[in-house]
Amino acid sequence: MVTAVTVLFLSLAVFAPCGADASAANPIRRVVTMLQDMQTKVTEEGEKEQALFDKFMCYCKTAGGDLEAGIKEGKAKIISLEELLKTGKAEMEQLEADLKEHEASRTEAKEAMAAATALREKEAAFCETFGRLQNKSGSPSKSNPSY
Repeated sequence: MVTAVTVLFLSLAVFAPCGADASAANPIRRVVTMLQDMQTKVTEEGEKEQALFDKFMCYCKTAGGDLEAGIKEGKAKIISLEELLKTGKAEMEQLEADLKEHEASRTEAKEAMAAATALREKEAAFCETFGRLQNKSGSPSKSNPSY
């Protein structure tokens, strides 16, 4: 195709008359000029398209590897996150069991403190009563063997 166009251009150039007035008046010369302009435009567009094609092909070759690496990393991360989730759930269950145990222990401790406080209050009341009785009857002495 290109050689046929080149032969056409050369044949028209040989048979075309010389001079500025002749090229303006000669319709064959105008066609040859127009075809030459078209050839340069097509060549430039072809080079641009080839550059874009090469760039896209390079992207296709490198992007596949990048995507595969990203997928592998994502799958590995999914596995590690699932393991982390399992350990987190086990730890949460253990902490909830510990919390229940500590709440029960706290309740028992409060009950024990309440019982001890009540016992101390009874002892204080007993000591107070005993002290009053002792003051009324006098201090224990050697003469009174009941004390």
